[in-house]
Amino acid sequence: MSRTPSVYARRRLSLLAALTGLISLAALFTGPSAQAALPTPIAASTARTYLSQLTVAAEDRTGYNRDLFPHWSSQGGNCNTREVILQRDGSNVETDNSCAAISGSWYSPYDGATWTAASDVDIDHLVPLAEAWDSGAGSWTTARRESFANDLTRPQLLAVTDNVNQAKGDKDPAEWLPPRSSYHCVYARAWVQVKHYYGLSVDSSEKSALSSILNGC
Repeated sequence: MSRTPSVYARRRLSLLAALTGLISLAALFTGPSAQAALPTPIAASTARTYLSQLTVAAEDRTGYNRDLFPHWSSQGGNCNTREVILQRDGSNVETDNSCAAISGSWYSPYDGATWTAASDVDIDHLVPLAEAWDSGAGSWTTARRESFANDLTRPQLLAVTDNVNQAKGDKDPAEWLPPRSSYHCVYARAWVQVKHYYGLSVDSSEKSALSSILNGC
């Protein structure tokens, strides 16, 4: 029996090769964050359960230094964490050869503003680095603090309006909430999810504020 492929088989192989090439080409242009999606926070009922499980303790900032949390780490190729989040959270984002965003638009869920310049956008650590230190991260290894500061899996990093992020600073939900009240439930759910995953504590006023928000979700 002849082992020569039929005309039909050869055509099928050619089509498969062409499709594979197109997929590879698309991956080349969309960059490392093409498959990334904004993590969805846990449900309010789960957040209430998680909140009840968090240790309540006074905060201690002794020894804190932002540099103890290596952030904007490389995420492959020329892209660091900030650039990956800008691509993930933006629309029609184009980057240069160094992975820097040169065009696109970014919607900030904290205040409902839309920006067309990456320089107007900060990447917020939802649970701030200083807050994490206060709540237990001071005893972590540097590697764990780096994972926390560059977490793409949980709702810990978000592109938001720069001056809104600066107004937030290192405040917890008892001290600051996003200007858009309709986002408070999402914010509280995400906050509790991150703290629960990393085994961080809450102080009493923080827990009270979170409870109040989650009870209204």
